[in-house]
Amino acid sequence: MHFVDAKGILSAKNGMNLYRGCTHGCIYCDSRSKCYQFTHDFEDIEVKQNASELLEQALHSKRKKCMIGTGAMCDPYMHCEKELRLTRRCIEIIERYGFGLAIQTKSDLVLRDLDLFQKIQEKAKCVVQMTLTTYDEALCKIVETNVCTTKKRFETLKILQQNGIPTVVWLSPILPFINDTEENIEGILDYCIDAGVYGIINFGMGMTLRAGDREYFYAALDKHFPGLKEQFHHKYGYAYQIASSQDAKLMKLFHKKCRAHGIVDNVEEVFQYLSTFPQKEQYQQLRLF
Repeated sequence: MHFVDAKGILSAKNGMNLYRGCTHGCIYCDSRSKCYQFTHDFEDIEVKQNASELLEQALHSKRKKCMIGTGAMCDPYMHCEKELRLTRRCIEIIERYGFGLAIQTKSDLVLRDLDLFQKIQEKAKCVVQMTLTTYDEALCKIVETNVCTTKKRFETLKILQQNGIPTVVWLSPILPFINDTEENIEGILDYCIDAGVYGIINFGMGMTLRAGDREYFYAALDKHFPGLKEQFHHKYGYAYQIASSQDAKLMKLFHKKCRAHGIVDNVEEVFQYLSTFPQKEQYQQLRLF
């Protein structure tokens, strides 16, 4: 872990990454790709130590309230966050200035900040997004090595639901030959139904692979799934988009089950929900119900 002073913290679309790198150890992580130009080891976390000061300056100068997003490129609840509390400090600022929050993670550490989520939800909107990929617990520990398993994330979603915090699930990536099965998708969807999630983001049953990410993934296949790397090479070569041969069948199952239980399954509609800050009048009306 090392510390840097960032020049800015919010993107043009009001997203932020407080850290660079990750210690979750997911075998498929796209953020390892060389295109992101890491100049340090991926597990050597870069901490933007002045992030909270930059965020306060940015929110203070904004004329209009909006949703602030975090977690797209780097999980805000990695192991170091437990001690550093940088994510919490930034959420405190978001709450104090009356902005909304859309936060994405794989960690149950997110529950530590439930009190802040509730305060944000009372006057704006807070949405917690959780990635679920692998229903089987033993397999999950291989695919997403150093973070809590899917069952624990499901339990986290339930607690958020019970405390009035809306949730969205990322059902992605789905790894060919590994978790692209009906049993896996059914299990995850049952969790989503039970947890009352608002929507599920899924771009198709598959994954992406590119330089940097691909090498790490293949090394993990050699370690945990001997012979599988050769199957990937034979079927996909060096393609970036890796679609499961089960895509059509699994997507049909996905849409059918979501629509039967009132879960939003249109990606654009879910993204619109995540990015829309409620107008004062609309929010007051929603609070009445």
